[in-house]
Amino acid sequence: MRIAITGGGLGGLTLARILHRHGISTTVYEREAHRHARTQGGMLDLHPESGQRALADAGLTAQFRAAARPQGEEHRILDPAGRTLVHHRPPPGSFAGRPEIDRTTLRDLLLDSLPSGTVTWQHRLTDVQPGAGGGFELTFAGGHRTGCDLLIGADGARSLVRSQLTATTLTPVATLIELTIADPAPELANLVGPGNLWCIGNRRILAAQRLGTGTLKVGISLPADDRPLDDYRTKNALLELFAGWNPDLTALITAADNPPTPRPIEAMPTGTSWAHHPNLTLIGDAAHLMPPVGEGANQALLDAAELAAELAGDRADPDAALRTYEQKMFARIGPVAEMSARVQAMMLSPTAAEDVVRFFTPAQ
Repeated sequence: MRIAITGGGLGGLTLARILHRHGISTTVYEREAHRHARTQGGMLDLHPESGQRALADAGLTAQFRAAARPQGEEHRILDPAGRTLVHHRPPPGSFAGRPEIDRTTLRDLLLDSLPSGTVTWQHRLTDVQPGAGGGFELTFAGGHRTGCDLLIGADGARSLVRSQLTATTLTPVATLIELTIADPAPELANLVGPGNLWCIGNRRILAAQRLGTGTLKVGISLPADDRPLDDYRTKNALLELFAGWNPDLTALITAADNPPTPRPIEAMPTGTSWAHHPNLTLIGDAAHLMPPVGEGANQALLDAAELAAELAGDRADPDAALRTYEQKMFARIGPVAEMSARVQAMMLSPTAAEDVVRFFTPAQ
């Protein structure tokens, strides 16, 4: 049986790895030219019940713990004046919570765990058609074609495979502007600490996180509106958005090495599902794109683990395995997507500071 996975992100690679452990071979088609073609973003906190569980199924727990940083779970939330609203410190060296790992490190760990040739680079999917003898015919940029018996779309937010199953549209939920500080001054490094910093107020967020290299990734989140992204492409424009904020905080903008990079953040409607299509399914953002509040990558990894378990457990009827996976995934994702939407709206609300304090303060 020829299994094609479109997309060499964390979900697709985890699926390929777990299936490989069960003796099931796959081919992963990735649009990038090679693993170092672009940066992979900031840190991820991997949850025990989802991301860490999937890595355990992949046999990669030891490698994950060697590369992860439990101290990266430290999290501070400030108001625009610089006052601390919430400060979470994890127990030193503990993996019981949600330790952080750089996206690039995790992706490399997964790539290195696969047999040579599993990932076919520089293959951007452009078309999917039913195969003459069943299965699917895949066409890639440049005209290359290949066939498969089972197709799994792990091709992200703007999944082409998704269009075979549902006509759902994406909805803008925020604007994100990204900056990088490769060699932060000591005062900025101390401000951010070993993990995450959120500065919340006035329907905007100024956030930063410390990567394992020491680099600071800075992100500014704003409500989705009709303003063109070009309005956010200079530091001065961003500083105007944060006029009146403590200058120790806005120094995260002035110290950035690169011009601001704005992009829209979109999500699929909560409750999105589709009628089952034989020998075809989705995982990760292709299946359930959510606001980026900490669940997306974890749920993609769990999708991979659960789908791999179904396929390994029902080799005689892989389509039945896909159907079972989808039923379980829809039931699991519904509440997670609804929670993610609520958190996203809360973070950019006029009362965000008060709401976030209540959210992160345990009930007595």
